[in-house]
Amino acid sequence: MKYIIAVIQPHQLEAVREALAGIGVQGLTVSEVRGFGRQKGHTEIYRGAEYTMQYVPKVKLEIAVDAAIADAVVEAIGNAARTGHIGDGKVFVLDLEGVMRVRTGEMGAAAL
Repeated sequence: MKYIIAVIQPHQLEAVREALAGIGVQGLTVSEVRGFGRQKGHTEIYRGAEYTMQYVPKVKLEIAVDAAIADAVVEAIGNAARTGHIGDGKVFVLDLEGVMRVRTGEMGAAAL
């Protein structure tokens, strides 16, 4: 099993969700987060004053999948979230040692 964490631009969320549904991903967790990378934040004008926003709003997706489809999930996220501009995001893939479905007590891949 693999645990995939993706940090993407908020306006790309729906395209990524549709791409994941298209390959059979049945669930994911979405969090609104803030951060910066190479883009180092941005400036905004509010009521005539310019402010530097050091952290850029992003969306973090967390997905647990069977190892057999992990590469397809990463590819789907990348294709759907890519705009070609700085700040498109990152995808991290980690080994997932175990999982339990609380409702039924199922363990391992059956719980996904």
